[in-house]
Amino acid sequence: MSSDQLAHFLRARRSALEPDRLGLARRSRRRTPGLRREEVAELAAMSTDYYRRLEQGRSAPPSPQILDALARALRLNEDERDYLYRIADREPPSHARRADEMGPALRQLVESLGDSPAQVMTLMSETLMQNRAAVALLGKQTGYTGDMRYSTYRWFTDPAFRWMHPQEEHEEESRARIAELRARAAHTRSPEADRLIGTLRARSAEFERLWLEQKVAVCRSGTKTMEHPRVGRLDLQCQILRHEGMGHVLVTFTAAPDTPAAHRLRTITDGSPV
Repeated sequence: MSSDQLAHFLRARRSALEPDRLGLARRSRRRTPGLRREEVAELAAMSTDYYRRLEQGRSAPPSPQILDALARALRLNEDERDYLYRIADREPPSHARRADEMGPALRQLVESLGDSPAQVMTLMSETLMQNRAAVALLGKQTGYTGDMRYSTYRWFTDPAFRWMHPQEEHEEESRARIAELRARAAHTRSPEADRLIGTLRARSAEFERLWLEQKVAVCRSGTKTMEHPRVGRLDLQCQILRHEGMGHVLVTFTAAPDTPAAHRLRTITDGSPV
């Protein structure tokens, strides 16, 4: 930690704040702009003496809890908060949004892909958005409630949702979904992931059997074979791009140019007759 950097930054941010903006009464005439040290300490719920030592560079590295309190007291934005953490030699907290929130830029990107099927999913396999081509290829994957929101749950609890995969690949697909769920659950450390796993272990004998194999793998780009009711089998390239900050993945499907799969995919997405 650079105690001088931390001290200078705290002093600068304190002097930039106006008491009136924070609802603090002007107790007496102020000789310098900004808040007093005791006012920042009060807003951060810490002793004035400790805060004074931080500003003087005479304190040990503050804990993440102290840094979080300072960030709130000093009204820091995300960039300023991250800087505060880093000069205190701490890892900044995650910026992840709620899993079901999508930024407008990502939504616009999916819509701009036109005839290339694309959809946005959470790490727990809930589909948040599909473009028109993805609905044509995969069927509508949004609008479910409860555990049915998760495609992995639908896969293991209702055989009707396996229609897009050839029968001979069901076992392999099941293993891949479980391996990915295990990896995602460990990454997110989400109580919802633990609950979903417990529910599937109780409701699906297949899930329980494969879960005990202890496979772990994150699904990345590769070839997917699908069976479409209109055009039959399709060998498609599946690209999976992860948005770290938001906890989402963008999934796209394409076919190699001038192949039967490319022709069949165009037939599906533009609605032309087979």
